[in-house]
Amino acid sequence: MKTNFIFIQTVLIFFAVFLFLQTSVFAEDKFPDGTKIPQWFKQSDIVNINTLGKQYCITDYGVSMDSSIVQTAKIQEVIDEAAANGGGVIVIPQGTFLTGSLFFKKGTHLYIKMGGVIKGSDYISDFKLMDTRMEGQNLKYFAAVINAIDNDGFTMSGQGTVNGNGLQYWKAFWLRRKFNPECTNLAAMRPRLVFISHSDNIQLSGVHLINSPFWTTHIYKCNNVQLLDLYIFAPRTPVPAPSSDALDIDVCKNVLVKDCYMSVSDDAIALKGGKGPLSDKNPDNGSNEYIIIENCTYGFCHSALTCGSESIHDRNIILRNCTLDKVGTLLHLKVRPDTPQNYEYITIENITGNASNFIYVKAWMQFFDLKGRKDNPYSYLSNIIMRNIDLDCYTFFNVDYKHELFKLSDFTFENLNIRAKNADFHNEYVENFKVRNVKINGERIKVK
Repeated sequence: MKTNFIFIQTVLIFFAVFLFLQTSVFAEDKFPDGTKIPQWFKQSDIVNINTLGKQYCITDYGVSMDSSIVQTAKIQEVIDEAAANGGGVIVIPQGTFLTGSLFFKKGTHLYIKMGGVIKGSDYISDFKLMDTRMEGQNLKYFAAVINAIDNDGFTMSGQGTVNGNGLQYWKAFWLRRKFNPECTNLAAMRPRLVFISHSDNIQLSGVHLINSPFWTTHIYKCNNVQLLDLYIFAPRTPVPAPSSDALDIDVCKNVLVKDCYMSVSDDAIALKGGKGPLSDKNPDNGSNEYIIIENCTYGFCHSALTCGSESIHDRNIILRNCTLDKVGTLLHLKVRPDTPQNYEYITIENITGNASNFIYVKAWMQFFDLKGRKDNPYSYLSNIIMRNIDLDCYTFFNVDYKHELFKLSDFTFENLNIRAKNADFHNEYVENFKVRNVKINGERIKVK
């Protein structure tokens, strides 16, 4: 009898181990459309600056410790010298260094020591006016504080801070809006904090990115970008920081956002890519594909993840293992009726915390312009999965009813435990809506 018991126990242990291996070691981590997630997404070691060449501490090259003077030219000279000598690391020591726009050239990197601060100038005239990318269009606008253009392999790391010094810009923006309610973001003339474009194999890690006058981090036409353990902040009081998006991903592939803290007075992560009735024909525009956002913590922001408002195609997007506090919307799908859009294969999973809206899908009409086109472009939102989520919110399902300019299809809500003041749910708004184990205020929802 004892022998049989030991045999049965051994068999049970074997099957338990087998099942565990099947669900962990052998189970492939995949993007929503079934594509295998490459190993690159799991190799997220922080760069060792000692492997990046000579280190150029800016105070050894004529940059003053005086935090009251703008030293753009002096700091740029250090970057240029490093580039001319084959590259290296620009080191910001402890202290505050005031600057306008800086341009990191091929082979150069940025390391900010703990207590080191790069602080943006109060004056827009200290920022270069140049051909750049903003709000889904290529145009002449102001450079950011930190710029890396055509700089493959660029890294920014350390425990220091890039402070956009945005207060004067925010005040000027709200004053201008009060004077002219139709004033656009661009008309207010504000620099971004970080702009990286046409560069591959990028890593930003460890630093604090705070008080941006405009968007905080803008990544355009880049591949293989890792943003790790960043602290990104812009206030909502006493002066809100308008359009201070933590991260704008714009026509990029293979992006990992991991272990970051984000709290800003606009969207935390916004997927961009173009706008307008012919935006899908413009080579400056394009898709965002293969984006993973994981293990992040959100403070106040308008949304955890937004597709739009300048976006034409987002595919294979994952947001997972995150905590939310005072977030406006978990998933915001902005549908712009003057732009052809396709948001597909998006998975939101393993989320806890609170938000005003669980999901928000409505026509976004601000600055609507068909530019002479006679018909409205049509948009598609499909293969959206939201699962394993425990959330307090005000409104669960903030979605337009079968809008004539866009189609919702193939949504899945699974294993949701939601507490909401507005618990309305309309699965009939979505073609082929799968609902499994969804509880609102403790009660399993009834599918119509």
